[in-house]
Amino acid sequence: MAQTAPAAPRGQTDQARAGERASVAGRWPRALTAPPVWRELLLIALFYTGYTLTRIVLVQDGTAPAFRHADQILAAERFLGVDVELGLNHMLLQVPWLARAANVFYATAHFAVTLGVVVWVYRYRPQDYRWLRTSIMVATGVALLGFWLYPLAPPRFLHDKGFIDPVTALHSLGLYASDASGSLTNQYAAMPSMHAGWALWCGFVVVRLATRRWAQVLGVLYPATTVFVILSTANHYVLDAVAGIALIGASLGAAWLLYHRCPAVVRLRYERAAGAVGSLTARVWRDARQGAAGQSAP
Repeated sequence: MAQTAPAAPRGQTDQARAGERASVAGRWPRALTAPPVWRELLLIALFYTGYTLTRIVLVQDGTAPAFRHADQILAAERFLGVDVELGLNHMLLQVPWLARAANVFYATAHFAVTLGVVVWVYRYRPQDYRWLRTSIMVATGVALLGFWLYPLAPPRFLHDKGFIDPVTALHSLGLYASDASGSLTNQYAAMPSMHAGWALWCGFVVVRLATRRWAQVLGVLYPATTVFVILSTANHYVLDAVAGIALIGASLGAAWLLYHRCPAVVRLRYERAAGAVGSLTARVWRDARQGAAGQSAP
């Protein structure tokens, strides 16, 4: 005679059902785990390539609108009393070693720190990975609209206003130190500042998820340092830094609501769509690998 397991006590059954309801009403079960690493690497590579190429393509109408917008930004900042960029720029140049360090920081930290935080969240905080990854990608995608609709010449191009580019003045390493590097990006994509936005995202993630106090302190210092660097090196204005910070803040809030407070029916449809996209991506990737293996076979 087949044996059956004893029925669970009523209290435990009720608790289990309550837990299931809480899971459905709160996070998606899928959101508690990180996606496959190969898919994320492919997604990040495709997204960043598209982001970079789009920035280059969006500079189509010459530079006159970008310099006209720069005059508008400076006029607005003077009216608001927040036009501190010129003073910070001259102050930085009085300390050459600090200016060189700021140039290197501007060129490297934006990419290295952001990528490092993404990898850390994926590896050690997988339950928060999906919504945080979505937030930074959505914000960066929306920023492309700003680059297209409002091209903006950075302060370092405004020599008639007294601004000095510390990279050229000190013959220092920097993001645009060579003509080749400058030609491979849109230097008029300044509004909103994704240097400020990405830095705030990194700081928010570290402060929220790190358990060590020194790491949380770094999470506070990093965005503050980034804002100082982008202003003092004459790469951004106060207002486009504020715009980048506001954009990241809004995308973080929207992504959190999407993954944690979204109605069940929307979650279900999103899961199905995400599953279909993931299956399609896996099939394309598998077919590409098989095709490459077939071509390499004798």
